[in-house]
This record gives sequence, C-alpha cells and structure tokens, in this order.
Amino acid sequence: MRPRGAPLLAVVLVLGLHALVEGEKPSPCRCSRLTPHNRKNCGFPGITSEQCFDLGCCFDSSVAGVPWCFHPLPNQESEQCVMEVSARKNCGYPGISPEDCASRNCCFSNLIFEVPWCFFPQSVEDCHY
Repeated sequence: MRPRGAPLLAVVLVLGLHALVEGEKPSPCRCSRLTPHNRKNCGFPGITSEQCFDLGCCFDSSVAGVPWCFHPLPNQESEQCVMEVSARKNCGYPGISPEDCASRNCCFSNLIFEVPWCFFPQSVEDCHY
C-alpha cells in the first residue's frame, strides 16, 4: 500500500516545475534587433506566439525561411545596450574599464573577445514586437 500523500506531492512537484520553466516575454529590443538569419530555433512547428513567449522566447512570423520562435539576444543593463555584436560601434579603447566606459555614456560588456567591449548605445525607439 502506498502513502496517501504521494499523488498530491506529485501534483505539487509538477506545478512547481512548470512555474520554474515558464518564461517571461523578452523585451522588444532583445527580439527585433536580432537579424533573421541569426535566429536560433526555440520552438516547434506550429507553435503559437503565446506558447513561444511562455518559453521566454521571441516570436516573429513576418520573415519566411527562418525560425519564427527564436531565442532572444542576451539581456543587458540597459535596453539601449541590447544589440548584436556586429552592430557594436567602438566607444573606447583596448582595456577600458567599465567605469571609464560609463563616464562616456556608453555600454560595456566584456563577455565576447575580439569585439568592442565599450560601445555606443542605440535608441530604443526602433524596438518593436
């Protein structure tokens, strides 16, 4: 005979895991600034925009031949700093510190080598879903 609380515990665990997995809709800049040919699939054929956003991914069905549900660009401190690496315009010099970069009102990210770590921000007015 199995314990009476086992089915209830299983339901609670499943609901808890679902809450952990469910994502949040990414910001518009994290989606619209990604070049379509650089999209990495995040869904499955026939996925709806709501299902895609629930996964924490972007959805755009306006471009044929590329994934419509795709992973967003990495989050940054400011929406103005969200962009593809290829879009970065240098705002500093090799070895610049985050503080010196900030004093120039520029963005700083040193996660990728051989690209500008201090770069000019972009207007968020062009960001849209």
